[in-house]
Amino acid sequence: MEFKRTPLVAALLSFLFAGLGQYYNQQNLKGTLFVLINLINLFLMWFVVGLFTYFIFWIYTIYDAYKMAKRANMKLARQSGQIEPSTN
Repeated sequence: MEFKRTPLVAALLSFLFAGLGQYYNQQNLKGTLFVLINLINLFLMWFVVGLFTYFIFWIYTIYDAYKMAKRANMKLARQSGQIEPSTN
């Protein structure tokens, strides 16, 4: 069953830990992949390179969770007939 997602909640969950927002958006495979990449980045912090990759990836996961929640809401609105389908 589809439910309306709150983009801010998705972003906040990814802020807490990369991948949680993707799980909230019902993107389980992407969420699992993001969690694994985040764990690898945490490990790489021991070698300094992780300091850069962790924060860049962390920001990306927050953006992705927000964007995908908005996209899911738009799709749900189109399916329920609340808005006209895009011609793009």
